[in-house]
Amino acid sequence: MNLPENLIPDGGSPEWMNKADNAWQLTAATLVGMQSVPGLVILYGSIVKKKWAVNSAFMALYAFACVLVCWVGWGYHMSFGDKGIHFLGMPNVALDQKFLLAQTFNHYKFPNASMVYFQFVFAAITLILIGGALLGRMNFHAWMLFVPLWLTFSYTITAYSIWSPGGWLSKKGIIDYSGGYVIHLSSGVAGFTAAYWVGPRATKDRERFPPNNILLMLAGAGLLWMGWTGFNGGDPYTVSTDASMAVLNTHVCTATSLLTWLLLDILFFGKPSVIGATQGMITGLVCITPAAGVVQGWAAILMGIMSGSIPWYTMMVLHKKIWLLKQVDDTMAVFHTHAVAGSLGGILTGFFAEPKLNRLFYQDPPNWQNYIGLAYGVQTGHLDKGLRQMGIQILGIVYVIFINVIMTSFICLVVRKIVPLRLAEDELQTGDDAIHGEEAYALWGDGEKFSSSKYNSVHGIDEFPSVVPKAGGELQMA
Repeated sequence: MNLPENLIPDGGSPEWMNKADNAWQLTAATLVGMQSVPGLVILYGSIVKKKWAVNSAFMALYAFACVLVCWVGWGYHMSFGDKGIHFLGMPNVALDQKFLLAQTFNHYKFPNASMVYFQFVFAAITLILIGGALLGRMNFHAWMLFVPLWLTFSYTITAYSIWSPGGWLSKKGIIDYSGGYVIHLSSGVAGFTAAYWVGPRATKDRERFPPNNILLMLAGAGLLWMGWTGFNGGDPYTVSTDASMAVLNTHVCTATSLLTWLLLDILFFGKPSVIGATQGMITGLVCITPAAGVVQGWAAILMGIMSGSIPWYTMMVLHKKIWLLKQVDDTMAVFHTHAVAGSLGGILTGFFAEPKLNRLFYQDPPNWQNYIGLAYGVQTGHLDKGLRQMGIQILGIVYVIFINVIMTSFICLVVRKIVPLRLAEDELQTGDDAIHGEEAYALWGDGEKFSSSKYNSVHGIDEFPSVVPKAGGELQMA
């Protein structure tokens, strides 16, 4: 039987490669990348005070670029390469043509180049999420040092331990479908820890920190939500029924979580908060991530109800009662939306994980019967296996918290020896213009001049008649 011409192997499409799998992997990676750029760039730039819009957006953009260079330089092999020490791979460059064109690990049917790209966007968004806890006061030069150091000495450890085939938690059978531990729990704990060391925003900013553009915030949030199709749909590493299940579960849980958070806001505060609904959306996305393709649809609904209520309670109630939470200025509340929701998702995965779906996800592993949630362990008479899975999930939470508290603190202390972690008081009062010499919004009046103090020339308004506002003081995007 002759194959269709487009399926005949050739130099660019070897026999081991599945064109559909490779195309979906590249597409999924790009969707995840768009969650960061422009998704979180827009979200961060619009959810903060006007004077912090440029700095907040640029922290995200810088991290995205910096992580990519570090990732191909040494990060990928430290996370997925040959074993170096018990919890870390050997650093090596991931730019060699022979390596990039070869088949990736575990015999997935696409090249290493696609896997390097796919895993990069996950590493990048993790650093950007950490940045959310530090908006409005971190010294940008300190952030420039923090990003490569944290990627190297913290992210790679958890990624190798949980996701690499040689990782010790991976061998034990931890279920982290798409990053509830490696990305969300890590970023929540690391962001909270870094916020402790950096210190709080200016008192005036802590008391009142209104978004400068809620509509743009919703646009960024929408990109984040839709991009999660690639976030969870790409992690089976194949075009499969399990990928479809993961995508649907993701959106079902997220919608349920958003509605739950919204109802709680209405019941207790009397108004449907747009910012609150966005937080509920994020907690739903985070909670379903470790479980996306290994739980049934009804479980996704239950997870959405819990992810819209438990982080709501920790943020709205416990945050005001627990001394430590009150002391740390976590700008975007990543502790609640990522650490709490990520831990919740990991535990619920250990409870709801369905054995047959695990078999699909792990592609018939020899010990697939051991991947069983506690609920199904009770149902099938394998309580010991269900308890074992739950224990592994909890062990993973403890491990990720320990690694991130220790390594993030160490990195902050090292960076503090080189440059201040926190901006000077005068810079905190001014914001973007003092840090970057640029502002997100400019007020143009009749006869005034506008400038970008470093890269743009100063022009008279009459040189640009088409942009003269009809009314003095009209707000324009710079």
